Amino acid sequence: MSQETHKSSIIDQFTRQAVPFSKLLGHAHALAMMVEMGQVTPDDTVLDVACGPGMVACAFAEKAAHVTGIDITPAMIDRAREVQSEKGVQNVSWHVGDVSPVPFPDDSFSVVLTRYTFHHFLEPDAVLREMVRVCKPGGRLLVADAAIPAEKRKAYDHVEKLKDPSHTRVLTPDELIDMARAAGLQDIETRWYKVEMEVEAQLRANFPNPSDDEKIRRIFREDVGRDTLGMGAHLVGDEVHFAYPVIIVAGQKP
Repeated sequence: MSQETHKSSIIDQFTRQAVPFSKLLGHAHALAMMVEMGQVTPDDTVLDVACGPGMVACAFAEKAAHVTGIDITPAMIDRAREVQSEKGVQNVSWHVGDVSPVPFPDDSFSVVLTRYTFHHFLEPDAVLREMVRVCKPGGRLLVADAAIPAEKRKAYDHVEKLKDPSHTRVLTPDELIDMARAAGLQDIETRWYKVEMEVEAQLRANFPNPSDDEKIRRIFREDVGRDTLGMGAHLVGDEVHFAYPVIIVAGQKP
């Protein structure tokens, strides 16, 4: 798949996901964890790469001097402005733009982060190098995304591509940590959390191709008690729930 075709897929999916994604539950604890790991101070300038509907940027804005959010999907930036208004946050600016490359000069921000994005990039390592480039020496970088053991990746990727055709592939924890080291980050630390979802609620937030919703329901129901997907599918009453295992990888630019 070409970069342009893939970008069109992302814009198509996230134009439709902008509002429902911003309303999914299960993010407050994760946001607090990211802010803590970012070691944000009132002097920091922050860049949120592929910022989506702005929840992360607005959370960091409560601690930082200023936050910039950039996303390729105009509808996401529109929703981010609404979220900013709802939260009464003033010190945030938004940009519609690509992150390959990031359209900012070298050493522009003291904290650079991204959340739930690397599985959408064809070349996540190139995006991370761009994040490092625009980060000031001594600054902090954070990547948060789902991470799955290698032996479960094939099954995981299959169902994720059914749910969201813009998904590329999930990375393993070791791949993400090795990527951070290869990009030159130091003092790397990691933390984990899980975001529990109910299958029907997730389907309402995603927009699979016609008829694939039934395939997704069947895959999750058959995975209850087996966990071939790596998401711990289980029943809560008659509903099928699962949880994304998310790793935060943080490090410092020398």
